[in-house]
Amino acid sequence: MKLKLNHDRPKYDLVCIGDCTIDAFIKLKEAYVYCDIHKENCQLCMPFATKIPYESLEVIAAVGNSSNVAVGAARMGFKTAIITAVGGDRHGIDILDVYRKEGVSTEFVKVNKTKPTNYHFVLNYKAERTILIKHNEYEYFDPKAIDKSTKWIYFSSMAENTLPFHDRIARYLKKHPEIKLGFNPGTFQLRYGINRMKDIYRRTHVLFVNREEAAFVLGKKKLDVGPLFDGLHKLGPKIVVITDGPKGAYASDGINRYFMPIYPDPRPPISRTGAGDAFSTGFLCAIMYGLTVYDALRWAPIESMNVVQHFGAQTGLFNKAQLLKALRAAPKNYRPKLI
Repeated sequence: MKLKLNHDRPKYDLVCIGDCTIDAFIKLKEAYVYCDIHKENCQLCMPFATKIPYESLEVIAAVGNSSNVAVGAARMGFKTAIITAVGGDRHGIDILDVYRKEGVSTEFVKVNKTKPTNYHFVLNYKAERTILIKHNEYEYFDPKAIDKSTKWIYFSSMAENTLPFHDRIARYLKKHPEIKLGFNPGTFQLRYGINRMKDIYRRTHVLFVNREEAAFVLGKKKLDVGPLFDGLHKLGPKIVVITDGPKGAYASDGINRYFMPIYPDPRPPISRTGAGDAFSTGFLCAIMYGLTVYDALRWAPIESMNVVQHFGAQTGLFNKAQLLKALRAAPKNYRPKLI
């Protein structure tokens, strides 16, 4: 499969927008998981008011939904930048160093000198993770700074206080209809509701949500994927991607709807942190290379498969040659199914 980028390339193929953080991965040694009778609504439990031993600690810089996609797209050969913010501390310097090493432009990274850098704690237990998060309030570069030759914007999780910034992004996208948008709503963006976020959804070319998020967006407790696709397409997205964890993923281009199983894991997963971002990376990069939704669904699980074999959301992200090699080695039945 020969994939080439346009010779008349813009300054950036992709500008990612979203908060970044330092992740401290704590692998728990003693914990318990309690779920309801349907094996849902699970809770991570630990003894209260005592010392709890842990197995290991690993600190990783420059992660977060948009950061992970920016790094993944850069490895896949795209000219990538990120609009984000860091504090004026050592952690902020560490994040900038990672971006530069990965080939992600820091042109739009705002250093907030009087603020600390976001720092999250990831509690890993039995390959799943519970994340303690805190988004600091930052100033960001105005989206107007993005060169109008940019082909794609990928927008994801930001702090609760950033609604005015969302409005600026919506106005920029309205002014530049030629720029395509990939949108993966984060926690607070989901809570804003579809009425407040309608201008973003309306301009979205590819929407990424998991099954629970899809139902939440539509104000439903649980729906089959058919009604979920119907409702989400009505909001504006041309392509809708619904992930369902280890069960696989679904995608719709408004005409055809597909189910895609996971790529076979070579070993039991070490950590599922970043699996969703890796899926978004693989899918979006395929679309940016001009491939179909069908082909993008074959790329995306490969990225997720390798990421869950490592701690951290970026260590296992493939470059293009590695991904295509894994694709050639895929089982014969590794293909999307029409639903």
